[in-house]
Amino acid sequence: MTRVCIWYNETSGIKRVYDLGLIEDKWVKDYCLNGGIGCVRKKRYEKEGYVSPDYILPDGSISEEVKDYYLKKGLI
Repeated sequence: MTRVCIWYNETSGIKRVYDLGLIEDKWVKDYCLNGGIGCVRKKRYEKEGYVSPDYILPDGSISEEVKDYYLKKGLI
């Protein structure tokens, strides 16, 4: 049964980069469609109010591909 994380919506950085084809679907399946279990982004937001940059993956690692894309677009 799929339990979508409450933060996986139109404002989600992970949804944005997934919809752009910049990350593999495993990130969405393993974290966002699993209720956000184990997601560092979700944990930091709920505990600290910290909004992770879009290039931070759910496990807390950096996606250099996403970071480069945003740099080239002048978004960071």
